[in-house]
Amino acid sequence: MKKSFPFSAIVGQEQMKLSMILTAIDQRLGGVLVFGDRGTGKSTAVRALAALLPSITVVRACPVNSAGPQDCPDWAGITCFETEDRLTPVVDLPLGVTEDRVTGALDIERALTRGEKAFQPGLLAQANRGYLYIDEVNLLEDHIVDLLLDVAQSGENVVEREGLSIRHAARFVLVGSGNPEEGELRPQLLDRFGLLVEVRSPESIDERVEVIERRDAFETDPDRFAKKWAREDRKIRDAISTARGALGSVKVSRAVLRDCARLCVELGADGLRGELTLLRAGRALAAYRGDPALGRAHLRAVAPLALSHRLRRDPMDEAGSSSRVLRAVDEVLA
Repeated sequence: MKKSFPFSAIVGQEQMKLSMILTAIDQRLGGVLVFGDRGTGKSTAVRALAALLPSITVVRACPVNSAGPQDCPDWAGITCFETEDRLTPVVDLPLGVTEDRVTGALDIERALTRGEKAFQPGLLAQANRGYLYIDEVNLLEDHIVDLLLDVAQSGENVVEREGLSIRHAARFVLVGSGNPEEGELRPQLLDRFGLLVEVRSPESIDERVEVIERRDAFETDPDRFAKKWAREDRKIRDAISTARGALGSVKVSRAVLRDCARLCVELGADGLRGELTLLRAGRALAAYRGDPALGRAHLRAVAPLALSHRLRRDPMDEAGSSSRVLRAVDEVLA
């Protein structure tokens, strides 16, 4: 099995790493979109994250990773409900993928060889209870984007074609990456991502040298390099597991809720998704740091991630979205 570059060995890009850790703690955050220059470790970070995710218990024969017999779909025809622990699935959705490959379709082989009408599960089934990763998400075909929006909203994949009527759970964390110079992302899909991170190439010579050294060491001897960073990765993995357990006990005062609402009103964010994402991201950060209550320091840290892609365009304000969020944070949380 090909080794992934260790998550803890990624140089810099702290906001990107933090956002991925937060989605691992609270999967209701709605995923993360990483936009920025090519060659800045976006894909590397996603694949490295997979090694940090806690395992999940699944029914071994279930094609949609159900946790128990009660969740297994009837169409799967499962007769043995033995369970096992597996790594959290991280499924790649490639550009050019067909709708049948995403949703699943009629199993042609069984239809031809046995004359049976059976369902062949797709990528959404594989990603249930895990992560769905789309590189170059801004280049994805529109009809696939529409499909993903529907499933992400409902948490269910519905296939109605060729005489098949299939439903199964499809709850996953959506992670996308892309380069904005190659195309914009449709606003409907952009809004579905809970967090947005903008990454840039490092400008410091020392930092660039550090990146080159670590990458070269990894490619020269992956096993040795992974062993060197195993302890640091284990610390992050344990902290994520602990934070998941503590998430429900983090206290949230009404004053903090008012801060969330005031920030979104100040920025002119549409709807209430901004407040909810800000609350969940701040609470996940508090749990990760071992803090008993959500406070302003947590909101300050996650506000650019949760709100920078929810701002209305202001033709009179030439500042970037992150700068506008930071300015509002300074004013509201002073």
